[in-house]
Amino acid sequence: MTGRVPLSVLDLAPISSGSTAGQALRNTVDLAQRAEAAGYRRYWLAEHHLTTGVAGVAPALLIQLVAAATEHIRVGAGAVQLGHRTALSVVEEFGVLDALHPGRIDLGLGRSGFRAPRPGAAGTTSAPTSAPAPAPVTRPTGPRYTPEGLLVPAPYDFSSLIGSPLFARYTGLVQFPGAEPVEYGEQLDTILALLRGDHRTPEGIEAHAVPGEGADLEVWVLGSSAGVSAGAAGALGLPFAANYHVSPATVVEAVDAYRKAFRPSARLAEPYVLVSADVVVAEDDETARHLASPYGLWVHSIRSGQGAIPFPSPEEAAAHPWTDGQRALVEDRTTTQFAGSAGTVVERLEVLREATGADELLVTTITHDHRDRVRSFDLLAEAWRRG
Repeated sequence: MTGRVPLSVLDLAPISSGSTAGQALRNTVDLAQRAEAAGYRRYWLAEHHLTTGVAGVAPALLIQLVAAATEHIRVGAGAVQLGHRTALSVVEEFGVLDALHPGRIDLGLGRSGFRAPRPGAAGTTSAPTSAPAPAPVTRPTGPRYTPEGLLVPAPYDFSSLIGSPLFARYTGLVQFPGAEPVEYGEQLDTILALLRGDHRTPEGIEAHAVPGEGADLEVWVLGSSAGVSAGAAGALGLPFAANYHVSPATVVEAVDAYRKAFRPSARLAEPYVLVSADVVVAEDDETARHLASPYGLWVHSIRSGQGAIPFPSPEEAAAHPWTDGQRALVEDRTTTQFAGSAGTVVERLEVLREATGADELLVTTITHDHRDRVRSFDLLAEAWRRG
């Protein structure tokens, strides 16, 4: 792909209605091989838990699966959920992956799964160890367009999800009872120190992770707002991935905060921003919209506290009796999904790139039929390459 910023792939290993987790994982391998042939730069696997519609539960395992089935495309996590991991377990897992596939592995780190530490709890700090506290952000209450024409919808309030029974069940199963979370900035510092080989405990004792120490990993921070993640990524001089497909209302402020916080590092001399988008490409706009039509129902299952359901067929989605409240719940996501012909989607991706100054774009696509998903990536790659 030449003439434009690189394109990469984010895969959730979605399970379609009537299908199985095993088939979803086989589809992931097939799509990764097709993405490599089409010229995508990297292939990232997401991490989700306790849902019937996503098989991407163990990034390290899926990365090994994909890396072993491909030859040169970069493979990584988008992202490891640090809220229920230790720094050592992450470094050791990805050290193994690097030992088997040197120079091809990306370690994306996210804050998902974090709880607020109790004040004064052991092993916690009151602020990130590597980044200043982010400045408060005043957000518009309604949708707007950037000067480039990118839709920035009204912010979605995630508090209802955090208080849902699903979230409580999730927290209870992925974390040890009574465990105190380590502050995110401290986790990042420890991971980087273990990779460098200069980690010391507070008592001055050395700790060496093998495999892991000296691993040739690209370390990324993923974030959805101008908060801790963006500030930490900038302060540590790491590349930053911002989620337009998850939180379109906050993507512009997230990348701005990252760039303001950025300090050059041995890893990166200048800020590097990757921005995600949810797309569906078909031969024409009408077909693409038809293939994308189940997306709203799928997002609704997540935001209503069920967890992601198996991805419906267009026919199943059409049979759903929507209420105004249900439509409002998912409007920010359905209106910012890029569904259309290759020309239509390329045009909208270019607007996203211009509005965010992205150095790279990360594309995620879900359709009920795997063949349509593969075709979407093929059509997009071909059109992007022509530009």
